[in-house]
Amino acid sequence: MTVLAALARRLILRPLLREKLRTSLTILAVALGVAVVVAIRLSGDAAAGSFRSSMRTLSGPAQIELKAAGGIDEALFGELARMPGGARFTARVEGFAYSARERVAAPLIGLDLLQQPPRGGDESTRMPAEDSVWLGGPGWIGSKCGVELTVQDATRCYPVAGRIESDSRFVLMDIGAAQRALRREGRLDRIDVEVPAGEESGVWRERIEGAAQGRAEVREAGTETNENRKMLAAFRWNLRALSYISLVVGAFLIYNTISVSVVRRRGEVGILRALGVTRAQVLGLFLGEGAAFGVVGSAIGLGLGRAMAEGTVRLVAGTVEQLYVSSTPAPIALTAAVAVEAVATGIAVAVLASAAPAVEASRVMPVEAMARGRRETDARARIGRKLALAALLAIAAAAAARADAWEGRPIGGYAACFLAILASAMAIPAGVTAVSRTMGAVARRVLGVEGMLASRSVAASLSRTSVLTGALSTAVAMMVSVGIMVGSFRETVETWMDAQLRADFYIRPMGGAGAGRHPTLDPALAGRIEALEQVEAVDRFRLYEISYGGLPAYLGGGQTSVVARRGRAELLSGGDRASVFAKLPLGDYAIVSEPFANKHRVSVGDRIRLRLGATEPELAVLGIYHDYSSERGYVIVDRSTLLRHLPDAAPSSLAVYARPGVGDARRAIEQATAGHDVVILPHRRLREEALAIFDRTFAITWALEAVAILVAVLGVVGALVSLVIDRRRELALLRFLGGSAGQVRKLILSEAGLLGLLANAIGFALGAALSLILIYVINVQSFGWTIQFHWPAALLLVALSGIYAATILAGIYPARMAVRMNPIEVIHEE
Repeated sequence: MTVLAALARRLILRPLLREKLRTSLTILAVALGVAVVVAIRLSGDAAAGSFRSSMRTLSGPAQIELKAAGGIDEALFGELARMPGGARFTARVEGFAYSARERVAAPLIGLDLLQQPPRGGDESTRMPAEDSVWLGGPGWIGSKCGVELTVQDATRCYPVAGRIESDSRFVLMDIGAAQRALRREGRLDRIDVEVPAGEESGVWRERIEGAAQGRAEVREAGTETNENRKMLAAFRWNLRALSYISLVVGAFLIYNTISVSVVRRRGEVGILRALGVTRAQVLGLFLGEGAAFGVVGSAIGLGLGRAMAEGTVRLVAGTVEQLYVSSTPAPIALTAAVAVEAVATGIAVAVLASAAPAVEASRVMPVEAMARGRRETDARARIGRKLALAALLAIAAAAAARADAWEGRPIGGYAACFLAILASAMAIPAGVTAVSRTMGAVARRVLGVEGMLASRSVAASLSRTSVLTGALSTAVAMMVSVGIMVGSFRETVETWMDAQLRADFYIRPMGGAGAGRHPTLDPALAGRIEALEQVEAVDRFRLYEISYGGLPAYLGGGQTSVVARRGRAELLSGGDRASVFAKLPLGDYAIVSEPFANKHRVSVGDRIRLRLGATEPELAVLGIYHDYSSERGYVIVDRSTLLRHLPDAAPSSLAVYARPGVGDARRAIEQATAGHDVVILPHRRLREEALAIFDRTFAITWALEAVAILVAVLGVVGALVSLVIDRRRELALLRFLGGSAGQVRKLILSEAGLLGLLANAIGFALGAALSLILIYVINVQSFGWTIQFHWPAALLLVALSGIYAATILAGIYPARMAVRMNPIEVIHEE
C-alpha cells in the first residue's frame, strides 16, 4: 500500500495539483452533472411526497374507501354506519376553495366535525358556528370577517374557527356546510372505513361490497393516491432520464482528461513497468484518478444539487399542478438514500469513463513508452473498426426503438437513444479525419495559413479532438432533439387548438386553473346567457374525474349538437365525423381521446364499463380524437347521456358562440353573470393562456439542456488548455520561426471554431435522429399522443449559433496561455 500510495502521489496527484484549471473544470463538470441528478430527484420526490400530506389523514387511518364518479348517495353512508362489527365509517366531501388574496386554490375538505373534531389545532380551535372554517397550513391572510374564499362560482367571507398545523394548505369545514358550498346536498365524495384492530380488511371489504350493492366502488384506501403516482411515473421517469444528460457529457470529459494523463505520463508509465510495476497496479492508479474526480465532484454536486432543488421544485410542481394533480409540494429532503445514490452514480460514471484509457495505460510496453505519436497512429488505425462498430450500434438502436413499452416506460426508446449516441461517438474519428482533409484548403482560403494549420492540428490530435467533439456534439444533439420535439409539439398543439377552440367566449368559475380542479357554475347561468340576443349557442360542458384500468381519467359531457355544427376537429379514427356526432346522443355511446385509447388499448367498436354514481353503464366507443390537454385521457359522451347517469345539471364550463353583428356580446355576458365570480375568456386569451402553460411546462427541460451545454463548453476550455500544454514545443517553434502572437492566437481560436463546426454538424444530424425517437417512440409510449413533425428553424438557428459562439469564446483563455509562453524557455526544456 505504501508503494501504491507513493506512485499515486507522484504519478497522479502532483500533475492534477499542478494543472489546477484543467482539474477544476473536470471536477466542476462532474459536480454539475451530479447536481442536476440530485435536484431533479429531490424536486420529483417533493412533488410526489405532497400526496402524503397531513390533510389526507384528517379522517384517521382508513384501510378501505368507497368512491363513485359524481358522488355517493349519503343514504348509503347511513346504511353502512349501522353495520354491526365495530368498523368506523367517515364521510367526506372534497373540492377546492380559491383565495384571491393569496392567489392559490386550496383543497376544501368537509368532515363530520361533531363526530370527529379537528386534530392538531391551536388553542383558538373551538366548535364551529355554521359555515365556519379551519385553515390548515401556512400563509393564510385573514380579513375582518374571517377569510374570503371563492367556492364554485360564489365568493363569501367565512368565519375562521381555528388553524391546524400542516405542511400543506387546505380548508376544513363541517360536512353539511361543505355540501352547501359545493352544491352537493345529499352527496358524498368518499367514505373512509377504519377496520377494527386485529380484523382482516379483505373480509370487511366483501361485507361492504355486499351492502353497497353496486352503488359505489369499494377499494383499498389510498388507491387514488397510488393511481396518481402511477400516472406521474412516466413524467418523473422522463425527467430523470433528461437529468443524466449532463453526466453523460461529463463522462466524455473525464475520458478525455484521463486520456491526456495517460499520454503525458506514457514515458513514466514505461519506466515504472520496467522497474516491476504490474499492469494491475497501473490500471488501479488511473482508475483511482477517475474515481477521485467522481468522489470530489459528487461531494460538491450534492450541496449544489440541494441548492438547485429550491428552484427546480417550483418548475416541477408547476407542471404537476397544471397537468397531473393539484397538490402542494412537500418539503425538500436530502435523505441518506438520495445522497448515496447520487455519489454512487457520480463515481460509477467517472470510473467507467476512465476505464478505457486506464486499460490502455496498463498495456503500455516499456520499449514503446517513449514513442510520442504512437497513440495517434493507433487511433487512426482503428478508424475503420470503429466505423463498423458504429454501423452495428445504429442497427441495434433502430431495433430497440421498435420495442414495446415496459410497464408504461419507454425503455426501448431510451436504449435506442443511448445506442445512437454511442454509434455517433464511434463514427466521430472518421468524420473528423474526413472533414479535416476536405476543409484544409477551404480553411486556408478563409482563415489563411492559421486556418490550414488548425485543420491539420485537429486531425493530428485525433484521439483527443474526437472525444471532445463527441462530448460537445452529444450536448448539441440533445438540445436539437428536444428543440425539435418541443417545437413540433407546440406547432401540433397550436393547430389542434385552432380546430378545437371555436367558441367566441369560454366561461369557468373563478380560481387558478389546474389538474383535478373542476368547480361548477350555477345551472341557471347557462340559460340566462343563452337567452341573450347577442348569443347564438351555448355548449354546457361537465367534467368528472374517474378511474379506469387502475389509472385516473376524465369523463366529460357536452352538447354534441353544438360542437358538430361549430367545431372543426376531425376524428383520428371512427369514420365520418358528422355521423359519429349525430349518433352520440342516441344512447350509451362515447368517443375517447388518443391518450386514453393508447393507455388502455381501446379501439373503435370496443365497449368500456364505467362506475357512474349508482350505475355502471357500458359505453360503445364510436371514435377516437386527438387531444393534447391532458395525458390522463378523456371519455366524452353527450350531455343527455351524462345526465341520465349523473343527474347534476351544473356545468363545469360554458362555450359561448356569439351571433355575428348583433351588439357587444362580451358586455351582455358580463351583465348576465353579475353576482357570480366567473372568468370570461375570449378565444384568443384562452389560446394564449394555454400556450403559456405549455411553455412553462417545458421550462425545466430547457434548464437541463442549458446545464448540459455548459458542461460541454467547460470541457472545450479544459481540452484546449491540454492541447496548448501538449503542443508547447510546436507552438514555441512557430514563435521561434517568426510567428507573431496574433497568429498563434488566431491558430488556437481557429481550432476552437473548427471543433465547434464539427460538433454542431454532427450534433445536428444526431439530434434529428434522436428527435424521431422522442416524437414517435418515447412520447407515444409515455403519454399516448401523436405529434406532427416540425422543424423549428428559428429556434435551432439561434441555439446552434449561440453554442458555436460559446465554443469560440472557450478558446480565448487557452489562446492567451499560448501567447504568453516564452519560446526560449520551452526550447531550453526540450
